[in-house]
Amino acid sequence: MPKIVSARLIVTSPGRNFVTLKIECNDGTTGLGDATLNGREMAVASYLQDHVIPCLIGREAHRIEDIWQYLYKGAYWRRGPVTMTAIAAVDMALWDIKGKVAGLPVYQLLGGAAREGCMVYCHANGTTIEDTIATAIRHRDEGYRAIRLQCGVPGLASTYGVAKAGQRYEPADADLPTESVWSTEKYLRVVPELFAAAREALGWDVHLLHDVHHRLTPIEAARLGKDLEPYRPFWIEDATPAEDQDAFRLIRQHTTTPLAVGEIFNSIWDAKHLIENRLIDYIRATVVHAGGLTHLRQIASLADLYQVRTGCHGATDLSPVTMAAALHFGLSIPNFGIQEHMPHTDETDAVFPHHYRFEDGMMHPGDAPGLGVEIDEALAETYPYKRAYLPVNRLEDGTLWSW
Repeated sequence: MPKIVSARLIVTSPGRNFVTLKIECNDGTTGLGDATLNGREMAVASYLQDHVIPCLIGREAHRIEDIWQYLYKGAYWRRGPVTMTAIAAVDMALWDIKGKVAGLPVYQLLGGAAREGCMVYCHANGTTIEDTIATAIRHRDEGYRAIRLQCGVPGLASTYGVAKAGQRYEPADADLPTESVWSTEKYLRVVPELFAAAREALGWDVHLLHDVHHRLTPIEAARLGKDLEPYRPFWIEDATPAEDQDAFRLIRQHTTTPLAVGEIFNSIWDAKHLIENRLIDYIRATVVHAGGLTHLRQIASLADLYQVRTGCHGATDLSPVTMAAALHFGLSIPNFGIQEHMPHTDETDAVFPHHYRFEDGMMHPGDAPGLGVEIDEALAETYPYKRAYLPVNRLEDGTLWSW
């Protein structure tokens, strides 16, 4: 049995910050885990370096479940995004090791493929509706079968999900938080127009998605869902802050538009009420923030009982290690729905060589043993960490608002 002899952190910023855990065993096998928490990266790095890594040395790497329980229950202070991201990094690295020792891709260890690939959705955004539609057409022509639509809101200087001209969208964009201005009234006017234009341009063979990003009250979200019904959206995401989980019951009473939530969830307990009461259609918890493959599989199993499907977060704040883990997960579970896909920069792909691939609207993790991702440590060292914060959202009168 391979035993853990060392574990160390690699912090790099090839266009944005990533924290990677590398575990090494006495037989020479190594495993990688993603520990990136957008805007709070160094909090997880400290948690791992100061509190977790010392507890790993000498343990049998194959005892994944036991190590997971040890890190979760043994800390006493359970849950929370920092703790669960740290546990996820260890969990991913151990699955990577197990796959390499077995000579199998991780999805085979999870029961094998339940489908030929994972349908993914991309992002189309623009300052205007016309810009967004032009981008969506380009993505459709690239082979995507599902596209998330976001556009600028007339009268607002900036809008979540919309990149600056000629640049990739990256929300963690400043050394200190930028402050954006928000108007629900203006936003609710433009989104139905965006979807009407998209259906006119793209037809009905492309799935259309939209991210509200927690910024509506329940009744406002219900109004948006009802207004979008004629255009049959695949989902609206994070329609209202999910801390008030019964708020989704009010939305349900007014619209049949599917609801997705959970990219900021870190435990099955965050999702339990929503799933068991059928208040959502897609659970968006992700490998890196919800305790790794071990815990995310539990969330998916619960969701499967209630016909809730997965739709894991997959923006560029997750490293290629998580992207690979999400694809192994999605390929193997029975209730996979869709996977978010924001391609990383060429610089990031060079730091993290990987075997996953995109073709005809779907992604596959590849068949390399383990997760199928490595890290070029020498190249990673050339991209030093740069502090970067997510923005702050305020209403037009200055009131701090959800983001």
